[in-house]
Amino acid sequence: MKLLHYIGIFIKTLLRLLLKPLSFVPALVMMYIIFGLSAQDGQSSGQLSYKVTKTAVEVVDEAANMDLSRIQIESYTDRLHPYVRKLAHFTEYLLLAISVALPLYVYRLRGIPLVFVAGLFCVGFAFLDEYHQSFVAGRGPSGRDVFIDSCGALLGILITRIFGFIGRKTIFAPLAVKPKRKRHC
Repeated sequence: MKLLHYIGIFIKTLLRLLLKPLSFVPALVMMYIIFGLSAQDGQSSGQLSYKVTKTAVEVVDEAANMDLSRIQIESYTDRLHPYVRKLAHFTEYLLLAISVALPLYVYRLRGIPLVFVAGLFCVGFAFLDEYHQSFVAGRGPSGRDVFIDSCGALLGILITRIFGFIGRKTIFAPLAVKPKRKRHC
């Protein structure tokens, strides 16, 4: 019986040693995606976001049975395109912040230090990303984009803190409670 107990402890320890460092892999993937999208020249980036906007308008048209004409779809696409581009910035950094903050939370960085460290990392990456764009044809750095990225990162960090707090108080609370030992008189 004791052998099974020690084997269980060994497996838990091994999993923690392997899984904790791997928890940063999603952040690396998000950074790669952001960098790849920023490396597109201005025309390619514009075409991609225009295509996404047009698809979204077509999906809404279909789902809401609006029966928009081709000209109306193009008109809505033209009007919404700049907002979709900014929403993409916001969303990228929201996901980056979650993928950065969650492993830090797992490593017991919580509260204001979590907001500071994850926020500083994401905002720093946003600045570097905009600087990187200054070397890409048809692209340029934008302070507005850094601000939008930072807002997305802040929301991502706050979402991580909220879900982490709720998880600690509900799902993981029973795991943290150690059974009381019986006293022998």
